[in-house]
Amino acid sequence: MAEDRCDLLCLDLPRAEELRKARLDRRAADTLAAGAKALGDPTRLTLAVALRDGGELCVCDLSWVAERAENLVSHHVRALRTAGLVRSRRDGKMVMYALTDRGRALVAVVLADRVTA
Repeated sequence: MAEDRCDLLCLDLPRAEELRKARLDRRAADTLAAGAKALGDPTRLTLAVALRDGGELCVCDLSWVAERAENLVSHHVRALRTAGLVRSRRDGKMVMYALTDRGRALVAVVLADRVTA
């Protein structure tokens, strides 16, 4: 079985150095990875798609759509908000959730290869 490494040092130093200088900084990589990770959960992805399709929704609506308990949906929406993919606003006694531009873009990328029936 072939290993995933070179058997000899074949570094293209000029090219590698250019790529090293242009790489994402650690903070940006952490932030972007957190967004991708947040959509890696099937329930969170389902909620994000519901927000994409339904606009602004409350936990009650999201719970109904996802067929999940409200406390579980609250937990997942909080994770999406922490990752910067969802924003919230209070409307009286309700909290309304909507995708951020970043959330909308990331959902579009995740669903890009989706085959429609």
